[in-house]
Amino acid sequence: MRSIWKGSIGFGLVNIPVKLYSAVQSSNLDLDMLDGRDHSRIRFQRVNETTHKEVPYDKIVKAYKLNDEYVVVEERDFEDAAPEKSKVIEIESFVDIADVNPMYYETSYYTEPDTKKNKAYALLLQALKKSGKAGLGRFVLRTTENLCIIHPVEHVLVVTRIRFAQEIRSTEELNIDDDIEVSKKELDVGLALINQYAEDFDVSKFKDDYHEELLKIIQAKAKGKRPTIKKLKPHTTTSDDLYGQLMQSLKTKKGA
Repeated sequence: MRSIWKGSIGFGLVNIPVKLYSAVQSSNLDLDMLDGRDHSRIRFQRVNETTHKEVPYDKIVKAYKLNDEYVVVEERDFEDAAPEKSKVIEIESFVDIADVNPMYYETSYYTEPDTKKNKAYALLLQALKKSGKAGLGRFVLRTTENLCIIHPVEHVLVVTRIRFAQEIRSTEELNIDDDIEVSKKELDVGLALINQYAEDFDVSKFKDDYHEELLKIIQAKAKGKRPTIKKLKPHTTTSDDLYGQLMQSLKTKKGA
C-alpha cells in the first residue's frame, strides 16, 4: 500500500504522527471504452479550447472564476487556507459511533504510526475500544476539507470520512405519507419476521457475485460461446393483503 496523506492525529496535548492508507478497493471489472466501429480504444485528452491543442499535464493549473476573470490557485494557497488541517487531524470531540447515521459515511483509511511501538497510538486505540466512543475531527485531503471519525478496528485506528450535514438532502420533496395506520397484528408479525431473519453481522458471508458472473460471460464470449442464463421467474404472492404476505413469509424457510 502507498500512503496518501502524512500528518498527525491531535488528541488533547498529545500528537500522534501517522500516515493514511486507503482501506478500501473497488471490485468492479476494469472496462475500457472502445469505438464500436473498429474496437479502437478511446482516449480522453485535455485540450486548450482556444488553440485546440492538447495541454501537457504539468502545464495544467487550477483556477476560480471571479467577476468573469480567472484567479489561479496554487498548491500553497490550498495549504495556507488551513495550514493546521493540512497536517493535523484534530479530534474536536468524542461521540458514540452508534449515533453516526450510516448516510454520512463516505470512505475509510487505515492509519499507521510513524514508529511501530508508538505508545500514544496504542493508548488512543485502547481508550476508544474501552469507551465505545469515536473521535470527531476535520482535516484537508487533496484540497478538500473533510469531516471524519477516528475509530478502532481490531488493532488499527481507522479514519472514516463522513459527509457534512449540508451534503444530505432534505426529505421534504419526497411523496411519502407519514400518517399510515398499521394494525397491531401486522406490526407483531412484522417484528416476528425480523427476528426470524436476525443474525450477527458478518460481512465475510457476502461477496460481489455480479462482477464474477460478468467475467464468466466475458471469458465465454472470448471463446465464441454464450453461457446459458437462467430465466428469472417473477415472484408472486398468494395473498393481496399485507398481513397475509407477512404470515406466508414467516412460514417460508430462510434461504428457501
